Amino acid sequence: LRLLPRQRYLRAERAEVSALQRKRNVLCCLITRVLKVEKQLHIDDLVFRVIDACQKGELGPGLQFLSFRCHSVDVLSCVLHLLNQGYLRRQEERPHVLEY
Repeated sequence: LRLLPRQRYLRAERAEVSALQRKRNVLCCLITRVLKVEKQLHIDDLVFRVIDACQKGELGPGLQFLSFRCHSVDVLSCVLHLLNQGYLRRQEERPHVLEY
């Protein structure tokens, strides 16, 4: 029996998954922080505020050193995740407005 070394692509794939999870966690925290202040916000305004904060590096206390590109698809994916988890909700009469 001969032991083979671990494949490099497996390590690279795990690193990419870990980076994506960290990015999603940061975006979810940022979305929550924006909505805690605003209480309710149109989904388009929320997406633009989060993207703007990412571009400016205004991610919050302790996270200023993190700077990454985020796209509207990333933010919307996190919004859907937070809606499914019950952290956010939509208004009955105006489903495009999100509340914390």
